[in-house]
Amino acid sequence: MNAESAAEPDYGGITPDRLLHTGGHDGVTPEDLVLASGRDLTPENIEWAKRRLAAKGRAAIEEQLP
Repeated sequence: MNAESAAEPDYGGITPDRLLHTGGHDGVTPEDLVLASGRDLTPENIEWAKRRLAAKGRAAIEEQLP
């Protein structure tokens, strides 16, 4: 254990609110859409995501998330 990790409190596996974010202010990448859909990051899936984002915009990822 180094000094840097000792300075971080242990949250018992729970992510603190200050580290959570929705990404609503960032653009959605094809990689984001691939991962949200549960697919592997392959060239074919990234191309699928690019086409889907071009057609649907941000709604493409919102359809994947609960």
